[in-house]
Amino acid sequence: MILVDTALARRQAENNPVRVALIGAGFMGRGIILQITTAVPGMEVVAVYNRTVEAAKRGYQEAGINEFEIVNKQSVLEERISKGKYSITEDPFIICQAGNIDVIVEATGAVEFSSRVVFEAIKNRKHVVIMGAELDGTVGGILKVHADKEGVVLTNADGDQPGVEMNLFRFVKGIGVKPVLCGNIKGLQDPYRNPTTQEAFAKKWGQNPAMVTSFADGTKISFEQAIVANATGMTIGKRGMFGPTVTSGTPLKEIMSKYPLEVLTSGPGIVDYCVGAEPGPGVFVLGTHDHPIQKHYLNLYKLGEGPLYLFYTPYHLCHLEIPMTCARAALFDDATITPLGQPLVEVITTAKINLKVGQVIDGIGCYMTYGQCETASITAEQQLLPMGLAEGCILKKDVHKDQVLTYNDVILPKGRFCDKLRQEQNLHFSMAVEK
Repeated sequence: MILVDTALARRQAENNPVRVALIGAGFMGRGIILQITTAVPGMEVVAVYNRTVEAAKRGYQEAGINEFEIVNKQSVLEERISKGKYSITEDPFIICQAGNIDVIVEATGAVEFSSRVVFEAIKNRKHVVIMGAELDGTVGGILKVHADKEGVVLTNADGDQPGVEMNLFRFVKGIGVKPVLCGNIKGLQDPYRNPTTQEAFAKKWGQNPAMVTSFADGTKISFEQAIVANATGMTIGKRGMFGPTVTSGTPLKEIMSKYPLEVLTSGPGIVDYCVGAEPGPGVFVLGTHDHPIQKHYLNLYKLGEGPLYLFYTPYHLCHLEIPMTCARAALFDDATITPLGQPLVEVITTAKINLKVGQVIDGIGCYMTYGQCETASITAEQQLLPMGLAEGCILKKDVHKDQVLTYNDVILPKGRFCDKLRQEQNLHFSMAVEK
């Protein structure tokens, strides 16, 4: 928020707001419209796309905006934006192509759809904020290559755990402490949860049951920690991460001993999570320091004698913080969290139940599969099926519960853009390794 609020206030005074367009007006998307409209001077949501127009209308109306029009022509959209008017469109690609939009927020979470939209936005030199980790964890590496070529920012978001972890990582590194673990605090982890078991919770909070299931079954946290690894240069300690579980309410500082110290300190550091610790839901970073005088100071500042020092943020505020990501990208060319380069950690597809030949795999957070973290090198070597590409695949053979799936186990859907991006990513970074 520091610097960003001052820069936005300047844009407000100049009557030159950062112009944001939103792809997806679901639960989080509507929250973003509300937040920017009511709490962020110097920024406006000038256009919204949603699969159903009614949800887009609801997003504007909940934010107190009732004067909008449905437009499906790029020139009309651009004219309305130039006049400070709000628009809804049934064509996401005219948002990507409109010349007077600064930042596009992709908030659908659908890998195939969002891969097309994000690629088109980048090619039209728009900064892009990706709200979901699934696209980023599947083809984020190659999308970042394209963004760099076009001179735009591709970033995941402040407010969600990966962005909060990355902000904390940068802080810890900035004060001279070496981060050795970036962690995520969970209240529940059960790989066999499904939309039926999570239906009541989803209904209570007005959320999608499949999305809620992906939180519970470990798929979401796997994607989140994978993109943290790919943004920091870290790895994982083992397939699926360690994920120690403690009694609910256990102070976070007591989980430090649950991770093997040698694993944390002998390499580039790891990403991981814990279940049950407080304060949650939040994120944490474990770090080390080698200088004896600085270690004395850290002890004085109540961080203990080491060798591990705990830093944490006890909350993540999702849509409330998204405007900061938009402003950082548009005003400072700064990504909250983005791939460093070659992917280091992937999310692989694992059978949630016994799967049968001929079945079509359902979506993320559904009944058939869950995701686990694995190193990119093992994923490539064993031809493991990325979780972000699993939906719609046809099984060529039976797969037992908890068995990981490979490309040889499935037939990919024809003509998907996300598969083409994935192939391009594999080729690009294999060539980079060879060089």
